[in-house]
Amino acid sequence: MSKHKKHFEPDAEKDLRKDEAEEELKEEIPEEEEISEETEQENEADEKDLKIAELDDKFKRLFAEFDNFRKRSETEKAGRFADGEKTVLLKILPLIDNFERALANVPGELAGNAYVEGMEKIYRSFMDLMKELGVTPIEAVGQPFDANLHNAVMHVEDEEQPENTVVEEFQKGYLFGDKVLRYSMVKVAN
Repeated sequence: MSKHKKHFEPDAEKDLRKDEAEEELKEEIPEEEEISEETEQENEADEKDLKIAELDDKFKRLFAEFDNFRKRSETEKAGRFADGEKTVLLKILPLIDNFERALANVPGELAGNAYVEGMEKIYRSFMDLMKELGVTPIEAVGQPFDANLHNAVMHVEDEEQPENTVVEEFQKGYLFGDKVLRYSMVKVAN
């Protein structure tokens, strides 16, 4: 019987080893499942990170578009305001022209008249107001012709004057800041 027992003992050991191997396999299978679950979680985390990055990019682009829109709107608003100022100032210029014509044609005997002095004061206050608003007259007579400031409506042959010099001003021009509000209408010597 002892012989028999010895014979069975190795078989029992084999069975024991087989059982242990099966248990190890069973344990390994759940580990594979755990690995695949971890992989899925990592994939989900990667997807979330990608979605966050995508939404972050969309947010930044939307914010940049809004900022550009705001700046463009402010520029347009300022431009409309400047255009409105320019329109009003252009309507006032003929009044100033009329004052200048009237004061230039005052007869000599009325030079000290209170009425004429009142007109001169009104003209000066108009000009002071225009200066405060940034409107300044363009100097023309005796200056070299500048197409950016002057509008030549006549040319005259005058050997006493240097070439391309403004010899007469028909209508005074004005600058509004650094831009031309109205060009000077001038006669230029050739």
